[in-house]
Amino acid sequence: MNSTPSPRVLVCGGGIAGNAVALQLLRAGIPTTVVERATAPRPGGQAVDLRGPSREVAERMGLMPGVREHRLHEEGMLLVDRRGDEVYRMPAAMFDGNGPVADIEITRGDLNHVLLAEIDSTGGELDYRYGDRVERLDQDDTGVAVTFASGATARFDVVVGADGVHSATRRIAFGPAHRYSTYLGGYMSFFTLPTPSGIEPGWMSMHAVPKASVGLRPDADPSTCKAIITLRTDADPALRRDTAAQQRLIRDMLSGAGWLAPTVLADMADASDFYFDELARVDMPNLSAGRVALLGDAGFCGSPLTGMGTAMALVGAYILAGEIARTPADPIAALARYDAAVTPFLDRAKQLPGGGIAMMLPRSEIGLKAAQTVGKLMTTRIMRPVMTRVLNGTEDYPLPSY
Repeated sequence: MNSTPSPRVLVCGGGIAGNAVALQLLRAGIPTTVVERATAPRPGGQAVDLRGPSREVAERMGLMPGVREHRLHEEGMLLVDRRGDEVYRMPAAMFDGNGPVADIEITRGDLNHVLLAEIDSTGGELDYRYGDRVERLDQDDTGVAVTFASGATARFDVVVGADGVHSATRRIAFGPAHRYSTYLGGYMSFFTLPTPSGIEPGWMSMHAVPKASVGLRPDADPSTCKAIITLRTDADPALRRDTAAQQRLIRDMLSGAGWLAPTVLADMADASDFYFDELARVDMPNLSAGRVALLGDAGFCGSPLTGMGTAMALVGAYILAGEIARTPADPIAALARYDAAVTPFLDRAKQLPGGGIAMMLPRSEIGLKAAQTVGKLMTTRIMRPVMTRVLNGTEDYPLPSY
């Protein structure tokens, strides 16, 4: 009989990374508390994908039946000009499913719903706290004393920061964001709007102008779609939490863009789920500090430009929970092993395809035409095998088994 006491783990953040690690910890019999700033699970959200090792993790975690039930039916990506005429298209099957649209796409909210349903079915020792957050962490030789914004206090053996790119856990335990975060030259915005006429059903349609792009991708509900806006511009700290200024910048940079940009801009002000944030990369020298570990965007954000955020979150959660369960009496050693095991995957997954935003959104019409020519070449029969090898950079990562 195993008499080793189970560690008590606090997970900060109830997104995909936080819920995935909580699920695996509960399955291992480890008491888990999740604290989430929002007052309820966030529905909807942009489409995320499962590819390579993250799809294998989803299979091992038993998530695929739920994922298939909520799976989005996307045919691929279509680039159009200002009149809406096709420039080129990339079907989802192209590049072995590792192109802009993967074989398996699901909205962020639906994937979180699948994770929460699996968490409910574990019957494990779970304390889920919505509407609260961590304000203070004090480590000693035997654990971490945690003070919550609500005024509650508790002790845990391990604290996992899975609270996003602007992680409070990272700031408290590792220091200010400027030490670890790199601005990548732009901003992205996402929101829901009624599906306009004139877009090809099932295809993520994109249109670019110098320094900006606007796209529409299918939603779980055919009557709505998701806007994707990318802006190449200098960093402006004053934009943080100023929705009016954010939307003003979007309107200015997409003024006269053509295609369906006027429709998207007209619906933007009424969107209930408007999201806007900088494109940033997070690089940590270590993913653990004593009994505190970072997971997902809090520890290794590559920005939405990589298309690997969900993959990194799921692979990281699977490894972190597996290592904690391996040596429950020695969580510090477990966190160090997690860091060593996941870093080779992260180093590949965080690479920006095609040179990043500078290549994606040139500053001039000439540069834009050149970028579109490169895009067309990528889809040709000669170049497809080359691009498939380039885009399959994480496929040979040896995923540990637990």
